[in-house]
Amino acid sequence: MDVTRLLAEWNHGDRAALDKLVPLVYDELHRIASRQLASRGGPHTLQSTALVNEAYIRLASKSSVAWNDRTHFFAVAARIIRGVLVDHARANLAAKRGSGQIIVNIDVAESATAPRPVDLLALDETLDRLGHLDPQQATIVELRFFSGLSIEETAGVLGISSATVKRDWTMARTWIFKELSAP
Repeated sequence: MDVTRLLAEWNHGDRAALDKLVPLVYDELHRIASRQLASRGGPHTLQSTALVNEAYIRLASKSSVAWNDRTHFFAVAARIIRGVLVDHARANLAAKRGSGQIIVNIDVAESATAPRPVDLLALDETLDRLGHLDPQQATIVELRFFSGLSIEETAGVLGISSATVKRDWTMARTWIFKELSAP
């Protein structure tokens, strides 16, 4: 069954289409969730299946999204997964009274030998600030980092060239690391 067709049916109010859609996208959502949790390193209380389930619940409540295609679906899923991770990090921080920092790993540059660890909440706040300065760059980071979309897939979602995505991705990461490194 075609994901894009099911998204269109869901768009037109067919809730049964969502039930047919889930088995088709579950493995990819689980891969995205596993990638995000692995980027955190070390032990964590949130498991991939729980992350996918929470993302599914939030996706299922999105009745007003005009789904374009499979890639658009995963772009929205990336934003939702980011939200679930941030909410979980905030809850952990509150439970630990400010001492429970959640770390994720993000590449500084394409040629980086090892990703740099950063605090998830600090990254989220920095992405929000970047979104006010350059919404397109913030969206590119979200699509590339939280959903794992390729340069070409990101370009397709945003309707821009791959060269623009590469340039904005590089500029956004540079800006983010300057912001995260500032005292």
